[in-house]
Amino acid sequence: MKNRIKKIFRLTEKKIDTIIIKNSVFPYIDKNFFYTTGLENGIFEEATAILYTDGKIDLIISELEAETAKKADADITIYKSIEERNNILKEMLSPIKNIGINSRHISYMDYQKLKKLCPNSKFIDISDSFVKARLVKDTLEIQAIKKSCKIADQVMEKIPNMLCDGIHEYEVAAEIDYLLQKNGADKPAFDTISSFGKNTAEPHYSHGNTKLKKGDLVLLDFGACFKRYNSDITRTFVFGKIDKKQKEMHETVLTAQKIGFETIKPGIKAGEIHRVVSSYINNTKFKGCFTHSTGHSLGLEVHDGPGFSPESNIELKENMVLTVEPGVYIPGFGGIRIEDDILIVKNGIELLTNTTRELLEVM
Repeated sequence: MKNRIKKIFRLTEKKIDTIIIKNSVFPYIDKNFFYTTGLENGIFEEATAILYTDGKIDLIISELEAETAKKADADITIYKSIEERNNILKEMLSPIKNIGINSRHISYMDYQKLKKLCPNSKFIDISDSFVKARLVKDTLEIQAIKKSCKIADQVMEKIPNMLCDGIHEYEVAAEIDYLLQKNGADKPAFDTISSFGKNTAEPHYSHGNTKLKKGDLVLLDFGACFKRYNSDITRTFVFGKIDKKQKEMHETVLTAQKIGFETIKPGIKAGEIHRVVSSYINNTKFKGCFTHSTGHSLGLEVHDGPGFSPESNIELKENMVLTVEPGVYIPGFGGIRIEDDILIVKNGIELLTNTTRELLEVM
């Protein structure tokens, strides 16, 4: 974890003496707390991590999670009350002149409290440094993501056996969530998308009480969370016989994804990937039917920083992990999306999700 902390400081252009990560109460917990401590379990509400340039950490932890915190390579101070915690923070931070904070995840209330506790300290936003550090994954992160992808693949392969006439969207979503944990996930990575028929034309549809019927498109988008790291996979099926329009949509999306795969390599600007993928789709009969970016970074969060959006100027580097997910959506008819997770390697990509991308007929 020391190397991660040193990387954050190295990527920080502003003059800072230390960095503080301050959690509030769930769900306002900064994922960078876990990135820098390596802690895989626990919630750590109201916990604080103070990071130093040499990679060392001070953790200020409540009695509730003291035992869990001991798994971190850190100096741990345990508090019994909020007043005691505030006194500890004041004592540790007051002598420090320039303190880096992650403004994207610290609550306004906590920020105001810190300023009151340390009136002579200057709090400086270094949130971009956290984002940059987490874009390029280390070996431990890649191992966890690969495991989460393997779990997602294992569940996706079981989908055809659970689809039947009259089943509800919410029933399939519940079964997917159950299978994710049964196959080793800590939890689903996000709210599982299970959509049938015309609902598949809504990219961020979740699931409802629509029943499956013959001829429906079935779009399933889900992921596994393993040791806090996430996967994200989407496949589309047809319940019954594939018709001509469905086949054309799928062939377009599959080809677009392959073009994306072939274009991705270190040194390319991320926005260029979206340009070539969307340009292909817009040169088919489905012009204007691809309504979102080509993909996003993946890691501790499902959207773990910049991705393949048209405005993204980040340079792709080895050991970045992203999704590639073109889609075609026709309101009133349905949509098809194929999404896979990729690791950028020296000469291109390594596919981390490998369930068949063919449009399967489920009878």
